Amino acid sequence: MSIDNPRQFLLDLYSSAISAVSAAKSLPQYLPKPMLGGRTIVIGAGKGAAAMAKAVEDHWQGDLTGLVVTRYEHGLPCKHIEVVEASHPVPDAAGRDAAERMLKMVQGLTEKDVVICLISGGGSALLALPSKNISLEQKQQINRKLLRSGASISEMNCVRKHLSDIKGGRLALACAPAKVVTLMISDIPGDDPGIIASGPTLPDPTTCEDALAILKKYQIDVPENVRKHLESGEGETPKPGDSRFVRNESHIIATAQDALEAAANTARENGVTPYILSDCIEGEARDIALMHAAIARQVVQRGQPFQKPCVIISGGETTVTVKGDGRGGRNAEFLLSLAIALNDQPGIYAIACDTDGIDGSEDNAGALYAPGSISRAESQGIRPRKMLDNNDGYGFFSALNDLIVTGPSRTNVNDFRAILII
Repeated sequence: MSIDNPRQFLLDLYSSAISAVSAAKSLPQYLPKPMLGGRTIVIGAGKGAAAMAKAVEDHWQGDLTGLVVTRYEHGLPCKHIEVVEASHPVPDAAGRDAAERMLKMVQGLTEKDVVICLISGGGSALLALPSKNISLEQKQQINRKLLRSGASISEMNCVRKHLSDIKGGRLALACAPAKVVTLMISDIPGDDPGIIASGPTLPDPTTCEDALAILKKYQIDVPENVRKHLESGEGETPKPGDSRFVRNESHIIATAQDALEAAANTARENGVTPYILSDCIEGEARDIALMHAAIARQVVQRGQPFQKPCVIISGGETTVTVKGDGRGGRNAEFLLSLAIALNDQPGIYAIACDTDGIDGSEDNAGALYAPGSISRAESQGIRPRKMLDNNDGYGFFSALNDLIVTGPSRTNVNDFRAILII
């Protein structure tokens, strides 16, 4: 069959993926029943926190109060749950103050009370409460270094847990003896619930020693007081098996796989066979792009491992080791590397976007590639390889008017990639 508008086809896949993992669709079925004679308090953090809070309010029978923190411009109006906006990916004072207020809000609860904790990707930076002997400025500096290092999200969150007074299960301990029900939208490859937003309500198997090893691996220097905090074990987190977690529940309500399967269904409805490579791909964005490009070329040239027309879909969370000073985002970096590798190969189109609607810290969700992208850029005097070396995928696709700007989606299951081969 023929696809009359490949770009619109790819945009439709992305839209289907986002809809499938929205809080409005995925959350209501997981709501607990109110506790008789007790209070219901809603807390939470993440890029999807406001949308999750609204979904709770829209479906809750009874009284509730609460506080959630989300990224700037990701808020939504709620009637009973206060929504605070703060900085991401580097924490700020607004996130710290919200974390302090949240801990105070859950003090003095009883066994009759229930706390509904709404967690989504981004919550680790947004719910920032540094350990008492560590300053916010030091935490910000370490965060920036981790973001530029190429460390995976699980590695970054391991370090964050051990420098925090709220992450790694500590928020749940503050709620005790109330029952804590944690509902999560997963942005973590593999969907480990303890890593999502640094697991503020879940026990943590990682250690201060692990955090030190990660800092050493990426050659990240930290102030002496931070090093002593980790070396002394003062930053240790509560571990699995801790009896204080026994009454609590946790549920992952939306995942990258859900998004990929929704996109695959949309492809089938349009007569194109989808193939999901993986929902948990990690690694350097530019290197992952080379692997995708090789598969796409094999399909075109050999009819292997798939027959065209088809669409190759994948998710996960790539990383970028920043060496240049361009405007990036890991999805733009992936797509620029893919474009260079394909070099205008006929019949191959691609999209790469972050499901939260924000690629890194830019204003775009991602970008589109089509045959001719490289030649169009070169006709403008743009050197694609130089742009990639400068981590300037945003600049490359902006010059072609091929950025995808959606605004915040208020959910987050990380990367979405689709390569259409016709």
